[in-house]
Amino acid sequence: MNISLAFTRVFFFILSIFFMTVYMVSSPLSSMPLKIGIGVGLGVLFGLLLIAFDTFFKRFNLRAFNIAVVGMFLGFLMGEALLLIFKAILDISSISIVMQPQTLEIIKISLFLFGVYLGTIMTLRGSDEFYISIPFVKLAVAGQKKKDLLVDISLLADPRVIDIATSGLLDGQLVLPRFIVKELYAESELGKRPLETIKKLESLETLHIRYNDTDFPEVKDIHEKILRLARLLDANIITAETTRVSASDGVRIVNINSLSTALKPLTQTGESIRIKIQRYGKEPRQGVGYLDDGTMVVVNGGGKHLGETVDAKVLSVKHTTSGRMIFCNAPDVEGGEEEYE
Repeated sequence: MNISLAFTRVFFFILSIFFMTVYMVSSPLSSMPLKIGIGVGLGVLFGLLLIAFDTFFKRFNLRAFNIAVVGMFLGFLMGEALLLIFKAILDISSISIVMQPQTLEIIKISLFLFGVYLGTIMTLRGSDEFYISIPFVKLAVAGQKKKDLLVDISLLADPRVIDIATSGLLDGQLVLPRFIVKELYAESELGKRPLETIKKLESLETLHIRYNDTDFPEVKDIHEKILRLARLLDANIITAETTRVSASDGVRIVNINSLSTALKPLTQTGESIRIKIQRYGKEPRQGVGYLDDGTMVVVNGGGKHLGETVDAKVLSVKHTTSGRMIFCNAPDVEGGEEEYE
């Protein structure tokens, strides 16, 4: 907790005690110590309530607050409209004659609260589609440079996403659609691990993962839903599997498998690596082994060392569609790189 936040909480806590005490001192109670005691007690209780309220809403950002304020304003207008309609119905009918004044007031209050609640909830749920309902108005972060990343369902099943999120690379960018969460709950067994991943992501205070309530009930395929939502939000998709989305769709795909391949340590020509020969290669005398990260190592002269661990000398590193391949010479092989298919 930073100093400014702590100071604000202490300041309002003291203000609560002060105002409650002043109010109780001016009350008609006769005993001054009793007045002060009740005032301090109420102040402490109200101060703790404020801090608890702040803690409960700590995951809400300024954008969500602004959307809620706009929603309450629209809800206020909706509530007033409902009251006007109700008043017009009373004026042209004799309902008000047979109803008690208290009953009429309760109905009016209920209609007004219903309008405010409905307006607020609709605005919060449809904030990302606001610009469709009201052209040229979009409740989004102004001047946002980095696009949001929509979480694909396959990503949640990959435990590596926790390590990536902890690194800080995804802070403030991850958006989790609600329809994915519903899908995971519906799958029970298959959705157990992804749901645990979601809880771990939510526990990362700096990540600030956000939820999006937009859904497309007419679309049954989960991948198509994610694609449509990405287009709607002008966001990218982060996934852990080979996706069907092409570049022509206008949505960029961030694949953590490609990221993992890109971050594999580079091996320099002439460097020695220790590798276990696990099988024969395609060419005569070749042996094949694998590094801990899965990189294939082709060893010239390694065929006769099958099952053994040798110190091979790196000849070259070649990049393929499936990742990197390292070509080496066995210790008892002299000369340069042979031709490999």
